[in-house]
Amino acid sequence: RRGVIPLLFWSPWDRPYVEKRPPDRFSLDSILAGKWDNYIDQWADQAKAINKPIMVSWGLEMNGEWFPWSGIHYGGGKPVGTTEQSGYAGPELYKRAFRYVVSRVKSRGADKILWVFHANNLSFPPAPWNGISQYYPGSDVVDILALSVYGKLFYNVPWVSFEKAMDKGYKELCLLDAEKPVMVAEWAVGEFPKSGNKATWIEEAFVALKNRYPRVKAAVYWHERWENKDETYTNLRINSTPEALKAYRNAIADPYWSGGR
Repeated sequence: RRGVIPLLFWSPWDRPYVEKRPPDRFSLDSILAGKWDNYIDQWADQAKAINKPIMVSWGLEMNGEWFPWSGIHYGGGKPVGTTEQSGYAGPELYKRAFRYVVSRVKSRGADKILWVFHANNLSFPPAPWNGISQYYPGSDVVDILALSVYGKLFYNVPWVSFEKAMDKGYKELCLLDAEKPVMVAEWAVGEFPKSGNKATWIEEAFVALKNRYPRVKAAVYWHERWENKDETYTNLRINSTPEALKAYRNAIADPYWSGGR
């Protein structure tokens, strides 16, 4: 009724969902070997039956080191290919898997899916082989370019403005394709009053999104809170304080964010 398009994160990942561990039974190799074709086909048929647009971010934040589909687990920066078509083992395998899944889903007639290429704003490790562009599977299988962009997440890291977090990744994404829309598929900041003002950070982020990043057509705030291993808490929730909630509500009241973009 609202005309909302859902955003799904489709992750080749099995329980337990613990970061920084090696690939599991849903490895990129097993996907390319056809082991999960029946599952992919079933998923595609169900998506087709819905008969409405769905944004799908497959294998997100692949340029990080925390997910088992990251290039670091598949040979990383080991050179592969010929001189004319050179690349790096980890990113090249990811691209093949992305293209394989999209092609198989499309072959089932699920043609209303908007495929999202969703990278992290910064690459970890920050090596040339692990840059965002190395993972781009091609404009023929990507509809939307997306980033995760976070401010301060943990007590022992610096406070960083939204613009500082956004600039580099945004520029890299825009170079991949001159026309495709950009989405901030995840963005947020923690509640750390001794380091910075969360409400002000949110206000400034919305101003920047509107005035500095014209290709951004959507932004999805990551409304979450969790306990860290050192018993500290990361509170990204938009209502972590009345001031933060007010800042967010005031910002999204701008007609600029209410459809038609």
